[in-house]
Amino acid sequence: MKAGYTYIMSNKGRTTFYIGVTSNIERRVYQHKNHINEGFTDKYNCTDLVYFIEFWEISTAIQREKQLKNWHRQWKIDLIKEKNPEMKDIAADWVYDPDAPYK
Repeated sequence: MKAGYTYIMSNKGRTTFYIGVTSNIERRVYQHKNHINEGFTDKYNCTDLVYFIEFWEISTAIQREKQLKNWHRQWKIDLIKEKNPEMKDIAADWVYDPDAPYK
């Protein structure tokens, strides 16, 4: 089985949140930060990673993503603040090489 991540991206003002799932968190955050793909995060400038959790199986990450998408806004904020009280960009100093071989 392949591992997976459920994550939350936000804009600088923390007024908009995007919940997603991926098997490679570093690559996906790089894509969001560099506006590689058009879509919600690009439109609303959600470039800051404020929360993520790793699961042993991608299917569990997908289930969690679907669950969080149905949550009220305040519940999402409370979840983020449990692990990231200041809601900082936890990937601000991550370095990802898009030319490196895919893992």
